[in-house]
This record gives sequence, C-alpha cells and structure tokens, in this order.
Amino acid sequence: MNLIQAIINIVNCGIYDTGRHYHAKNRVNNMGEALEHFVKDSFAGCYEENEEDSARAHSEIFSYLGNQNNPPDMILKGGDAIEVKKIENPGSALALNSSYPKAKLFRDDHMLNRACRNCDGGTWTSKDLLYAVGVVDDTSIKQLCFCYGEDYAAERSVYERIKQKIKEGVLEIPEIEFNENTKELGRVNRVDPLGITYLRIRGMWHIENPLRVFRSIYSFDPSKEFHLLAVIGEEKYRSFPDSDRKKLESVAGVKIQSKRVKDPNNPADLKNVMAIVFEK
Repeated sequence: MNLIQAIINIVNCGIYDTGRHYHAKNRVNNMGEALEHFVKDSFAGCYEENEEDSARAHSEIFSYLGNQNNPPDMILKGGDAIEVKKIENPGSALALNSSYPKAKLFRDDHMLNRACRNCDGGTWTSKDLLYAVGVVDDTSIKQLCFCYGEDYAAERSVYERIKQKIKEGVLEIPEIEFNENTKELGRVNRVDPLGITYLRIRGMWHIENPLRVFRSIYSFDPSKEFHLLAVIGEEKYRSFPDSDRKKLESVAGVKIQSKRVKDPNNPADLKNVMAIVFEK
C-alpha cells in the first residue's frame, strides 16, 4: 500500500462528511479523530466496514499505530511513516509542540517508543515521513493535503542546532542543576533554596501548514466542497509502481502536473515535484 493507492481510494470513496460517518462507525469524539480514521481507512480501503473489520484491515496494512503522545500516527508495513494534523482554516499553522518538523523519521529519535522502533522487524534506520493535513469543520473535511517531509521541512541538524544552543545557554547560568535527560529541552532542578522547585524547558514548535507553503503551485477553487492536494518529490513519485501511477493518471477528475518548489535546505535551489489535485 502506498500514497498513490490511498489517493485513488479517496477520490472514489465520496465520504467527506466524516463527522457523522465516523461517529456512527467508531464513536469518535472529535474531528481530529475522524480525520485520522479517514486517513487510516484511505490506505486500508475500508471506509464502510464496521469497527472490527476496520481494525483487521488496518492490521494488514500498518506495522505501527501511535497516538498523540507516541508519534508518528501510523507506519505502513515496510513503508512510509504518516503524521496526521488537523487545522480549522487554511491559514492556520501546525502545532507540533515538543516535536520539531521532520524531513524523515529516524529510528534513533528519542520521541519514539519501543513498539515504534521495533516495528518492521526493528531493522530500519529511517523512513520517509508523510504529512497528512486536513482543514475540517464540525462535520467534514474541506481540504486535505499530503506532502513528504523532505519537500517541506529542513534536515534535522537545523532544528537540533537550535535545541543545543538553548541548552548551552541555560548551562551558562551559574550554580544551577540542569538535567537534559528528558524528552523536553531539559529541566532545571532545585531552583529555590529548599530545593523543591524545578523548571521544565519545553519546545513549542510551529510550522506553516503545507497549503500555505505550496500556495505558489496551486490555488483551490472556492466553489468546490472538497479539495485534495498531494505534493510528491519527482524521485519519490517515480518510485511507486508503474501500475499504480498509470491507474491514478487515468482517474477522472485527477490532475497531475510537474512543478518546482524551493528546497527546504536551500531556497536558492528548486526541487522537481508532482502536484496531484482533485476537487469535488
């Protein structure tokens, strides 16, 4: 299973009124959960199945399913990691909290739990990371954008450098007890004379959503109820099976164009990407 097959499923499913559908099917509590269920079902091709059948289909497709505290949200067996993000309007930034933007998912990331590291036999070093960003209202998905981290975020050394400089700056404060063995930026212990106060230092990362980042290559038609945009690096796109690409290229209503976007590591360079668009 791959993104191309999932896009074909999305075009054919017609289920964009996800709030009602997933409340009845999975008893979801909010549209963030509904969006995540929709993305899972898009890869598994199981929109109409009941909860038990959906769980079985997901088990066949995914090697790992995470949650808010255990990223990523899902990993395809032998394939990509997927992170799902919900926003309420196309101009909103993505709140990543303590996890900085990722071009790829690395197995040595301290934010990953043991189950994630051990998925797919625990033999992987890195995985391509796919962001799935949905603009949703109280009941439905209005816009859905897929993009790979390599076309969206800088390499991890860019973000790690900032984290390290912050830690070094804190360590310059005289007579403090600093603990950096945390999943946050660090912790200053025994701040007060009694030694009973501590300071947690957390990163609160935000990044512009891909609908804004890639607005130079496509603008949505406001008269349409549902919009899908997928931005895939040309090399990644060519790595998908020929049969899947040919099938997508023949689907009515799907437009595929070659575009160029700024390289996240050097905006002076332009990267070749494929922009896949579907509107309904």
